[in-house]
Amino acid sequence: MSKRTKMLAAAAAIALLFFTVSTAVMSVVMLVNQQNVNQMIAIYTGQFEDPEQEDDVVIAQQYVIKSTLQISDAYKSGDTSALDDRDKETLAMAKDVIKEIIKDGMSDYEKEAAVYQYLTTGMKATTGILTVISDTSGDNDNPHDVLKNHTAVCVGYATTFRMFMQMLGIECRVVHSTTLGHSWNLVKLDDGCWYHTDCYMDNEYANYRNFNMDDTACRQAGHDWNTSYFEAAVGKKYNYTLMSSTEIKDIYAIPKAVMEAIKDKKQTFSLTFKEKIKPDDEKLAKYMVEQLDNMLANTDKIYTSSQWIVNDKGDYVLCYYISYNNTTASELTEKQRNKIDNKINDVLNQYKFFDTYNNY
Repeated sequence: MSKRTKMLAAAAAIALLFFTVSTAVMSVVMLVNQQNVNQMIAIYTGQFEDPEQEDDVVIAQQYVIKSTLQISDAYKSGDTSALDDRDKETLAMAKDVIKEIIKDGMSDYEKEAAVYQYLTTGMKATTGILTVISDTSGDNDNPHDVLKNHTAVCVGYATTFRMFMQMLGIECRVVHSTTLGHSWNLVKLDDGCWYHTDCYMDNEYANYRNFNMDDTACRQAGHDWNTSYFEAAVGKKYNYTLMSSTEIKDIYAIPKAVMEAIKDKKQTFSLTFKEKIKPDDEKLAKYMVEQLDNMLANTDKIYTSSQWIVNDKGDYVLCYYISYNNTTASELTEKQRNKIDNKINDVLNQYKFFDTYNNY
């Protein structure tokens, strides 16, 4: 065989190998995409099966909700003989956290709030455009990796929160969304009521927006779950926002009350009204809040969100959640922000965006 023939044969072999590998990769990608498409079709055609169970449920097609009862039971009994090395390490890390954040005489609510604060301020959620690139050695969907790496996906937050609650003797469950795309917690406090808590959704601001919600507030926050399987959450006593209510005269006093709260750097507060809001006033009150939020959105110093809740007396309560200094913007220098803002404005002006928008 000539040298030229050998080179051609080698090139052909490499090309064949490349084609085979490329085909295999494309097949995997197509399979994953097809699985996503099939799941979405099944959801919208009513053929999707939402498992009526708490553990061993797969979220986002890759994260599994796993029980950690073996760890919480070992903590309460003091017997670690049944734990493997990984669980023993998890238990050791969890015990250190409990020693740090739990004090003698705390109520169940205070213990829950301490764990919430720890998880929402001490962890970093794996969110954003680069989450497919892992920067840790773990999956971050279980307490071991969460406590070790200090990063978490929603399943990691939910299973870690539940583990702490069970270690502290507080009844708690992990809830999954009906589309199996998200998970959070149900916790039962000493008033005998269940509450929804989603540490993952509050990780950036820790402003109690998704802390101790009833079913109605949980739905307003965008959650959806199997209500026939999971317990109904009707508690309002330990909703943090309702616990910090201030009474004002009427809806026209809202702007001043909000600005006073911002002045005092409050993150969460709620407003009740001396002159009760009647059903006929709902649209007026909603417009008042929307206009205020739109005006506040013009500054990069704060981020606000609000919602209306009906308290246990049947009265309308306006709940506000405020975060100061947008996280992403605060990580950039003023020069970097100005460069990006100017570039965006140049493009918008080039396409006469503002003229077109104003004509809508």
